[in-house]
Amino acid sequence: MTRPPFIGVREDLAVALVRDPAARTRLEVALLYPGLHAVWSYRVANRMHRAGHRFAARLLSQLTRFLTGVEIHPGATIGRRLFIDHGSGVVVGETAEIGDDVTLYHGVTLGGTTWRHVKRHPTVGDRVLVGAGAKLLGPITVGADSVVGAGAVVVHDAPPHSLLLGVPAVARPRSPQDASVHHWVI
Repeated sequence: MTRPPFIGVREDLAVALVRDPAARTRLEVALLYPGLHAVWSYRVANRMHRAGHRFAARLLSQLTRFLTGVEIHPGATIGRRLFIDHGSGVVVGETAEIGDDVTLYHGVTLGGTTWRHVKRHPTVGDRVLVGAGAKLLGPITVGADSVVGAGAVVVHDAPPHSLLLGVPAVARPRSPQDASVHHWVI
């Protein structure tokens, strides 16, 4: 059974207020947050894509990219409460999968590494934070409750509760101090 669309909108507004200390009101978030506009547009485009209206879905996603600076392929799979902070330069590829309660900062790429028609984009687990400018490339998996540092280039799988830093990124267990980075489940 599908949820009524307004439930997702309420969650999206609430999560922006929780994850962005600069957010003041739901109205401000609804009108001025391009990452949120991109997620809302993606939801419409994804439904069109799944219904077989692939050209129209891609057209909507490209219009959204022009307006927001965020490109989310309508074929991607995105969970609940994705928050894209600042938005500009974010790219999410066609076979990418993003779990619930994920935060992406500006300049993040979930990109492919092949031209073949296979699973070629990353899978990001629940409650993952991906820092500004990070690149996750190929059909890798970043486990739940992980943090990807700004500018990291992730090309290998990482288990849950990882901290990924460097080029190429090296996964190491998160310390207790790292665990306080995000407690945002609504």
